[in-house]
Amino acid sequence: MMRRWRMICAGVAALAGTGAITAAVPDPGASVALSRIERGQYEIKVVGSEAPGRSVCIADAAMLLQMQHPGAACTRLVMADSPDSTTVNYTCSSGGHGRTVVTITTPRSFDIDTQGIASGAPFDLNYQGRRVGPCPARSTASR
Repeated sequence: MMRRWRMICAGVAALAGTGAITAAVPDPGASVALSRIERGQYEIKVVGSEAPGRSVCIADAAMLLQMQHPGAACTRLVMADSPDSTTVNYTCSSGGHGRTVVTITTPRSFDIDTQGIASGAPFDLNYQGRRVGPCPARSTASR
């Protein structure tokens, strides 16, 4: 049994070395859909909520993939990507996970459907984002 396992591992390694087997490398920065989003200041609102939207500077549209896990270290797997939409599954080292679909309406507006688990509780949210202008300039003054 152990010998058979070694032979299987050697075969897989040989195929991987020839490029016959490729791993899904999560690279949301290469997403066709996300690359269409104009950088700038956006208002992002939960669809159907009366709460005011939040203002977010989008320098890297990949941040939209983890709305319920901002800044968390997560691995991502692009499930589908087209010029108008991208679907990503992600799992965070902190224990949460999610599936996000970003649909581009125009380069200045998009919809986000996201669901998963955050802080041990389920979430299922829909957002709309629209560009409201450029990101504010950062202060370079030192104290």
